[in-house]
Amino acid sequence: MNTSTSPYTRAAALPALLASRIAIIDGAMGTMIQRYKLGEADFRNAALQSHPKDLKGNNDLLVLTRPDVIREIHEQYLAAGADLIETNTFGATSIAQDDYDLAPLVRDMNLAAARIARAAADAYSTPDHPRYVAGALGPTPRTASISPEVNDPGARNVSFDQLKDAYKEQAQALLDGGVDVFLVETIFDTLNAKAAIFALDELMEETGERLPVIISGTVTDASGRILSGQTVAAFWHSVRHARPLAVGLNCALGATVMRPYIEELSRVAGDTFISCYPNAGLPNPMSDTGFDETPEVTGRLMGEFAKSGFLNIVGGCCGTTPDHIAAIAASVKTYRPRSRHDPLFSSLAA
Repeated sequence: MNTSTSPYTRAAALPALLASRIAIIDGAMGTMIQRYKLGEADFRNAALQSHPKDLKGNNDLLVLTRPDVIREIHEQYLAAGADLIETNTFGATSIAQDDYDLAPLVRDMNLAAARIARAAADAYSTPDHPRYVAGALGPTPRTASISPEVNDPGARNVSFDQLKDAYKEQAQALLDGGVDVFLVETIFDTLNAKAAIFALDELMEETGERLPVIISGTVTDASGRILSGQTVAAFWHSVRHARPLAVGLNCALGATVMRPYIEELSRVAGDTFISCYPNAGLPNPMSDTGFDETPEVTGRLMGEFAKSGFLNIVGGCCGTTPDHIAAIAASVKTYRPRSRHDPLFSSLAA
């Protein structure tokens, strides 16, 4: 594993930004796409008219079939105050797209997604307020360390090398499309994350590019563990060799349930920045967004996190909208960002 501390070749000013103020990352892409009430035809272009599988719901494909929708969503988040926007590539790996028999389109998807986000970010960037594009690498629908067969705990439906190759293909296209940061997000299996980290390291070694990497896990229940069984402290110690610019938590059960885990991560991951972008509370099918929290509630909760000194990057996940992001930005702007420190040196000083 390359643990180079050489300067970033992209987003070189981002570490200084995170040290000076709390940065804002965007909110949910899927929640916003639902507002457009797209049909099957929107997920097809001329080349896909005769594709035999249903494609509705394959949101990553929209960068090729409805790029106008994705660009508009990016711009809404940028107008709400986002410093970082994520590419619409959460499921744009060959492993995930194989469910739709669309693995051959993965490079095109990631390249288009990066270019759409890049154009939107550049349109909103100013010398005083640069905007950054985070290339999103999702967890894939398969897990390298958990058996899919109840009666066969040793069974696996994906290997480390398969994951690494899929992530590297995705990351290469995102890099070529102009992203500033790699975001390995919604990690429920640390081994999947390690495959992504390995792929990114290999890619950056080969290309000579060095981009900041943000790593974000998800705590799936009230036990305080990710799905593959690690506590947030164990998760951090499993990925800290990657020297990420930031580590954090996203998605999960909303800010209220997430609070003790982001507090713990803020305490143990002293030598890196902390990110946090939770869901808008618990799922609620009666809500317009499908989740409980209004922008005011989510903004207030994130403001409390900021006041407690937990945050360097904050935003929203499922159920959040540009209104949520604007409320979050307003609620955290008066608070100082969390300062990095080395817990080893802190304990020695004590």
